[in-house]
Amino acid sequence: MSRIALFLLGSLLMTSLAHADPGQPNFMPALWGDGEVWGTKGTTTLPAPTANNLQSFDALYVVTNSNNPEGQLPISEAAPGNPAYNGGRWFTHTVEWTGPGFMYHGIVPVLTSDEDIDYHEAMGHLTITPGSFPDGPPVYFQCPLLPVK
Repeated sequence: MSRIALFLLGSLLMTSLAHADPGQPNFMPALWGDGEVWGTKGTTTLPAPTANNLQSFDALYVVTNSNNPEGQLPISEAAPGNPAYNGGRWFTHTVEWTGPGFMYHGIVPVLTSDEDIDYHEAMGHLTITPGSFPDGPPVYFQCPLLPVK
């Protein structure tokens, strides 16, 4: 699958995640968290946090240029059952594979956890930018994770 097709697929997934019908649960795979896929429930855009509540948001990593034929769902910093999970309040981060990452892997792996993100960033395979890309999800929003059925 071409980079453009993967970008469009990722954009479509994130657009549906960000514009889900509030109150309507989606038990289909929508994102990765702690090595498991999770569904979602409608979203609410939130105001930017202050210094007093920044710790109540988890990072949501949106990869914009994966070349993996399986595709790449967004990755959460934490998921239900993890003591660090903040109930689905997200701070979006845009993630891109670097040239050295593509050279090292060829077909890049599917990232499934915060540990995967940290590992590949430390190797110089990823760049992470706080904030969202055009037509991506809101920078700050609420969207609880649900088990996939």
